[in-house]
Amino acid sequence: MRRAEVAVLSILLAALSGLLFWRLVARGPESSPPWSSWRWGALCVVLRRRFGAWRYQERDEDLLVARGVMVQRLSVVPYGRMQFVEVTAGPIERLFQLSTVKLHTAAAASDARIPGLERAEAARLRDRLTELGESMAAGI
Repeated sequence: MRRAEVAVLSILLAALSGLLFWRLVARGPESSPPWSSWRWGALCVVLRRRFGAWRYQERDEDLLVARGVMVQRLSVVPYGRMQFVEVTAGPIERLFQLSTVKLHTAAAASDARIPGLERAEAARLRDRLTELGESMAAGI
């Protein structure tokens, strides 16, 4: 799914830059293109790093969710604080048979989610987190 997003974005950017370059060439050789090769290289590096930008780790008492390309973010969600776990799949995710697991806690600012999971892994993670959340909350 990420590759398809990158491909569509790349095609759109290539078409836009081609149009800009064509308009600049039509003006004459004194104009230079606004995008140099190092900028395209930097854009490609950022898009490639986006593939590995989301990761998670199940620990004994909490779930770690890390994300970010330029700005790295790490969320620690204690199992006992989870209110419910939701599995969603938009039209593009369904096309690639992927799902997103969303964790809802009492904190309004909590936005822990894990996108791009295969359906079976998302269902397994939902069941596991629900089970752990119920057992950890029972002690409160």
